[in-house]
Amino acid sequence: MVTLTKIYTRGGDKGETSLGDGSRVAKHDLRVDAYGCVDETNATIGLARLHTEGEIDLMLERIQNDLFDLGADLCTPEEGRRAEGALRIVAEQVNRLEAEIDSMNGELSDLTSFILPGGSPASAYLHLCRTVCRRAERLCTELAGRDDINPLCVQYLNRLSDHAFVMARYLNDKGNSDVLWKPGAHR
Repeated sequence: MVTLTKIYTRGGDKGETSLGDGSRVAKHDLRVDAYGCVDETNATIGLARLHTEGEIDLMLERIQNDLFDLGADLCTPEEGRRAEGALRIVAEQVNRLEAEIDSMNGELSDLTSFILPGGSPASAYLHLCRTVCRRAERLCTELAGRDDINPLCVQYLNRLSDHAFVMARYLNDKGNSDVLWKPGAHR
């Protein structure tokens, strides 16, 4: 576990931050941007959870914990001095998302159009989560083009955006209350 006794350290006052291996990089480094966007994704789930309960809320709580794991994974370079034994996303976490997607999707009405973000408050926040998660995924694929990263990070984010989409539909009365796009409706 992490113990924080002091919140500010002044270590970043000159525009640098420490990675999980102790190396220092600019705060605008692509790696920092990637795990920062994962953190933003997590914050959107926190908003959605204000409007969920039961098993859905438990799923989201597990995902929030996974996203901290993912952030820790990205924060510790694969080739860094603390790479061995570092916390990494594992296949079981991706597989769990897939199983949850399949379970929820099996109860949804057929999709007949693209969906506009909205419906219930939880669904609207999950659509926000989906879009922020896609940005995190894009940043991770860019980072993977520069540095070695755990490929399961990209897989996890890819599944999570699908999970958020399916859960948003599930919480919109299993798709029956989705807000559908009507192409050209307001010309």
